[in-house]
Amino acid sequence: MTKLWQKGYQVNEHVERFEAAQNSMLDSRLIRHDVWGSLAHVAMLQKIGILSTEEHATLKNALRSVLALEATHEFSVLPSDEDVHTSIENYLVTSAGATGKKIHMARSRNDQVLVDLRLYGKEQLHTVAESLTDLVSAFLEFAGTYALIPMPGYTHMQRAMLSSVGLWAASFAESLLDDEQLLSAAYRLNDQSPLGSAAGYGVPIPIDRQYSSDLLGFAHVQNNVIYVQNSRGKIEAAIVQALTQIMLDLSKFAQDVLLFTTAEYSFLQVPQELCTGSSIMPQKRNLGIMELVRARMQTMLALQQQILGIVSGLPSGYNMDYQETKRPFMEALDLILESLNICTLVVQNLSLDTANLVKACTFELFAADRAYELAIASKMPFRDAYRIVGAEVTAQLDRHIPLPVESQEQLVERLKARSHLGGAGSLALEEVSTHLGQVQMTWHERTAAFNNAIAHLVGINEA
Repeated sequence: MTKLWQKGYQVNEHVERFEAAQNSMLDSRLIRHDVWGSLAHVAMLQKIGILSTEEHATLKNALRSVLALEATHEFSVLPSDEDVHTSIENYLVTSAGATGKKIHMARSRNDQVLVDLRLYGKEQLHTVAESLTDLVSAFLEFAGTYALIPMPGYTHMQRAMLSSVGLWAASFAESLLDDEQLLSAAYRLNDQSPLGSAAGYGVPIPIDRQYSSDLLGFAHVQNNVIYVQNSRGKIEAAIVQALTQIMLDLSKFAQDVLLFTTAEYSFLQVPQELCTGSSIMPQKRNLGIMELVRARMQTMLALQQQILGIVSGLPSGYNMDYQETKRPFMEALDLILESLNICTLVVQNLSLDTANLVKACTFELFAADRAYELAIASKMPFRDAYRIVGAEVTAQLDRHIPLPVESQEQLVERLKARSHLGGAGSLALEEVSTHLGQVQMTWHERTAAFNNAIAHLVGINEA
């Protein structure tokens, strides 16, 4: 295959393999994104008079044929191509002759790969947001169903105060909605067109960067051409940092589920269809998927650190080091989608052992309740009430005196008494659900705007 930089010599095969083998494999994911960027570029070249109407039509048809081949897995990026840009340009030269050679006017592979990754990131984040909001919805439904089912709350891994299943589940819904704000912030950073920055120093002809940006559905043009190149890896890292926050919540959820489904707790139950077994112990039902979610938080951290480590300390301008950020970026997006979807599956299939939950709500959980009651009834300082109740409870525990047991109905009344905003008796699930609906609408609008822009660019509605 002809290299775009070819100058009449053959590169050493070891050098070629070292530089291009992994990159060409990853670039197979970017074929349609590179085509979209090329469609916008040739439309811009035609607008400013570099390409004739006929040349533009020829290139557009050839690029659309690449999309058709890619859709049926008939277009590939080979190591000898080095990258998707070379593969597509060689195809255009073969199919369109001299006109195909004109496509690279006023651009570099540097801004090409940037636009590919920005478009790939946008497309993937639309899917991530959909999966994220699906999980939030599942948590809210679960919380609503079990809003007043008593559950021990823990601090320092010890029973602490009365909680509820609804409070527990809703905590993840609200945390994930906070994560969505970080995801949206990263999305806005990514939603900038790098086309026209070329190799980082622009070009000496009056290209219309705004026009190509609009055609691709970007929110705006990324202005400074040196910063465009310097932002490679930085914006990908911002996205992965947002994904890391999501994984932080998923790992906590996974740990809770693993703990609460043990025989020692038996608060939650998961159907055997979601479990795997042991090769030696016939009775085992292992919730391996949650163990993997827990572990993949660390994998996400490693991917984030890999990107940040690669780009830290680089001089301004393009450096081939940036190529190494592509794989962790793509892996991070794959990882978050798999993890979100598996957690949604688990939430939708969780059931409770209410009897065990009630049984676990032992009387020491209400020591703080007793201190509050005493302070209010006797009009004494809380700290004095705290010491009195502490002495009572400590004496009972030290003497192994059986503590009173409360019924589920009594526990529910205690939950209802926690009626302040955000307490177990006032989860505000409707407000959280309204917030979720607004988030879903925002992402739906983003996705629709992007899809419409790409459809118009490709011309799928043309006769």
